[in-house]
Amino acid sequence: MSSALDPFPSTHWTLVAQAGRESGEAKRQALGQLLHRYIGPMRSHLIVRHRVPPDRADDLVQGFLASQVLERDLIQRAQKECGRFRTFLLVALRRYAQNQARHEQSGRCAAVNGRPLSAAEGGDWEPECPAAQPDEVFDLRWARAVLDEAVRRMRHLCTVLSRPDVWGVFDARVLGPAFDGAEPLDYAALVRRFHFTSPSQASNVLVTSKRMFTRCLRSVIAEYELDEAEIGREIDDLREILSRGSGGKR
Repeated sequence: MSSALDPFPSTHWTLVAQAGRESGEAKRQALGQLLHRYIGPMRSHLIVRHRVPPDRADDLVQGFLASQVLERDLIQRAQKECGRFRTFLLVALRRYAQNQARHEQSGRCAAVNGRPLSAAEGGDWEPECPAAQPDEVFDLRWARAVLDEAVRRMRHLCTVLSRPDVWGVFDARVLGPAFDGAEPLDYAALVRRFHFTSPSQASNVLVTSKRMFTRCLRSVIAEYELDEAEIGREIDDLREILSRGSGGKR
């Protein structure tokens, strides 16, 4: 049910369908929205997991987007029944990068963006951390991108609703401690800072802020998950991924 606290539309897999099946401006906009949160994680996956130099990772991601996503219409092949979209995208990226390495190493493939992959870059890729899960780096960057987008939406919503107190309490009690290692402000300090009438009011605003953030987070995840149960599972995955990579800065 829509409310004043949830102005962001849930596009579910409709966005994937638009990116794969529409044409012209509609397709371009859908692709832009869809890939916005994945370009950074894809690049990090190549750099950290496969030790590809940053400039080469940029080349590979750009080449992947140009040849696979745009020219070969990769997104059209994404199907909800086959699993998560991010897994589909990552598998496709890995196959593309590995094919580029094999082809260029053997001299059968033209350079990507004007520079061939060297033998050192194109060898058998090994993860920097052997104990890491295959998608850990990608998942962590994705999770942080989702979290950043949810935070951005919440901050925007607080501005629209003229509720700087809701944002300030959330930042002081949740974001700062979680991402910057700051000590959470006690309720007496919150009362002074935001001119609340009592610590009880400050506590109520904190509850409101957490509920607002949850709405924003669900609105981000709802853009590529279809139903409430799947959104819940994705949030559980998000928590688990972030717990593995805790300690990151905003």
